[in-house]
Amino acid sequence: MLLAIVCGATSYNKIEMFGIAKEAWLREFLTLENGIPSAYTFRSVMMMIDSEELHKRFIEWVRSIATEMSGVVAVDGKTVRRSKGENKKPAHIVSAFAKDSGIVLGEIACEEKSNEITAIPKLLKLLMIKGCIVTIDAMGTQTDIAATIIDREADYVLSLKENQPSLYEDVSSYIEEQILKKSKEDLPEEEYYISTDNKHGRNEIREYYICNDIEWLEHGKWKGMTGFGVCVSTVTEHGSETPVISKNYAIYSVKDMTAKQFAKCKRGHWSIENSLHWVLDMSFREDESRVREGNGAENFNILRHLAFNLLKLEQSKKTSLTNKQFLCALDTNYLMKVLDCACS
Repeated sequence: MLLAIVCGATSYNKIEMFGIAKEAWLREFLTLENGIPSAYTFRSVMMMIDSEELHKRFIEWVRSIATEMSGVVAVDGKTVRRSKGENKKPAHIVSAFAKDSGIVLGEIACEEKSNEITAIPKLLKLLMIKGCIVTIDAMGTQTDIAATIIDREADYVLSLKENQPSLYEDVSSYIEEQILKKSKEDLPEEEYYISTDNKHGRNEIREYYICNDIEWLEHGKWKGMTGFGVCVSTVTEHGSETPVISKNYAIYSVKDMTAKQFAKCKRGHWSIENSLHWVLDMSFREDESRVREGNGAENFNILRHLAFNLLKLEQSKKTSLTNKQFLCALDTNYLMKVLDCACS
């Protein structure tokens, strides 16, 4: 199943087709006494595998190949849209993505009557995140999640919105009155940073402001908190004279945070959308997957993440993941080279 998914298989039928096409080669290292299993057999096996145990084994493997982690670890959830079944919600998976290494550190499915708030702490307690900076969107901005990150000897940058009304009001008001009204020339270099993007007729200016003086702020319940900041984004589309301005606030635990470092963390968080979720949809067709029965959706997701990591770890071919998948399907030697990354 893993070999088929590495090659681009997106369903049990395609896994069976892969097995039939590669049967002679597979027999070089598999007994296959009864030939290639049917799609129904693959489905039955995936439904029965203990997802929690498979997830633990996945994390153990990641730890074995990535013994030292650093930089931004982005945590976010994604719904597998077509995994919805009769009287069953679609699978919603919370993943942790290491920006610098480009691999998935772990994932966990939200329980049927739960959400990311309960799933994130469970995931964090399983991960190797010591020395990393964990970034989470506003739903994960909870005191117990902040405490869990600090207890795991990591730091956090947590988006701040109205779901934490008192803190949001204090932080946003202070930034508006005490920071944004100042001349940029009067701001210390470490407290202000600006970056620009101008692509395809879309110009975006991002200005980052931070504040490490929080003695006045009631923040005692936020374990490890050392400051807060905001990203002010000004976007002008081609042909439009009116820019769109948005503000994204955050709190953090990084000691002596600078605006440039804050910018790196905020931009780094989007890597989970651009470098993982988008790739899962485009290369692995995740949103089109109709795997839904039993533990199938969650287990298929774990195998997709495993395949994703293997393809990312194989560095001899400087090309896209989709091209690597196609090459794996054509060349069993390259497919085995990708699989060898599991032991590196």
